[in-house]
Amino acid sequence: MEELELLKERILNSDKRAVSRAISIIENGNSVSEKLLNSLYSNIGKAYRIGVTGPPGAGKSTLTNQMTKFYREQGLKVGIIAVDPTSPFTGGALLGDRVRMNQVSNDDGVFIRSMATRGSLGGLSNKTVDAADLLDAANFDIIIFETVGVGQSELDIANAADTTLVTLVPESGDSVQAMKAGLMEIGDIFVMNKSDRPGADAAVMSLKTILTMKEKKSTDWETPIVQTVANTGEGIENLISKIDEHREFLKSQNLFEEKRKEKLKTRIKEIVALLLAKEVWNNEREALLDNELNKALKGEESPYTIANKILSNYKQLLTV
Repeated sequence: MEELELLKERILNSDKRAVSRAISIIENGNSVSEKLLNSLYSNIGKAYRIGVTGPPGAGKSTLTNQMTKFYREQGLKVGIIAVDPTSPFTGGALLGDRVRMNQVSNDDGVFIRSMATRGSLGGLSNKTVDAADLLDAANFDIIIFETVGVGQSELDIANAADTTLVTLVPESGDSVQAMKAGLMEIGDIFVMNKSDRPGADAAVMSLKTILTMKEKKSTDWETPIVQTVANTGEGIENLISKIDEHREFLKSQNLFEEKRKEKLKTRIKEIVALLLAKEVWNNEREALLDNELNKALKGEESPYTIANKILSNYKQLLTV
C-alpha cells in the first residue's frame, strides 16, 4: 500500500516515469490498477480532451504533432494517446508513436503513449480512457486521442473527447467515406488537411454540402471546416481557435457538463459489462459453452438459446 501511495504522489507531481508505469499497470490488468484509479479520481476533470480521427493517410499524426507544438508555445502541458491496432502476437500496439511525433517526444511538457485497441470495435479500449484519467491527474492541460483511422471503428472517440476533429484529405471519396462511416455525426470540427493539393477547395465545398444535410436546431454548434497543411503548420492556429470556440460554446450552452455526464454514464455501463463478463466466464461456463457448440453447429440450438442457458447457470449461482 505504501508503494501505491508513493506512485500516486509521483503522478500528482507530474512524474512522467510514474505515469508511464501506472499506464502499464492498467494495461496489464494488475490487481492494484483499480485501487490506483480510485485514489486518483478526485484529481481529474481539469484537462480538455481532443479526439483526432479520420481515414488512414489523412495526416492525423502530423496534425497532432503541430497542435502539440502550438499548445506548448502557450505553456500548456500535452498528453498524447496514440491508439494503434493490436498486435495479434503480443496484444500490444503495432505502430510506434515516437517515430511519428519525434519533434515533440523529448519535450518535458509532452507525454506520448501508444496503446492498443485490444479488439475494441469503437477504436478505443476502456483502458485508453483510464490512461487519459491518469494524464488528467498528472496535471496535463490538453489530452489528445489520435486514433487508428479505420473508418467505422472510430466512433467511440466521441465518447472520450470533448471536441472531436475529423481529418480528411482532398482525394476523391473521402467525403463520401466520412458520410458512410458516421463521422458526420461525431465531428465537431472538420479538418481538410493537405490543402495545398489540387482539388482541396472543391473537396471543402463538397463537404459543406454534405454538412448541410445534417439535422440540426438553430441553437446547435455550426460545424466549421478548417483547411490545414500539417507538414508546414499552415492553418494550425486557426484550428486551435476553432477548438477554443467549441469549448466556449459548450460552456455557454451548459452542454459541457451535460456531455461529460452522458459520457460517464456510457463508461460506467461499459465497466459493469466488463465486470459481469469476468464474473460469468468461469471454467464451468466455458465448459458449458464448449459442450453446447456442436448443437449450434448442427442447427439443433440457436446461439441465443445457448447464451440463455449460460446466463441461467450464472443466475443459479446467485440464488444459492
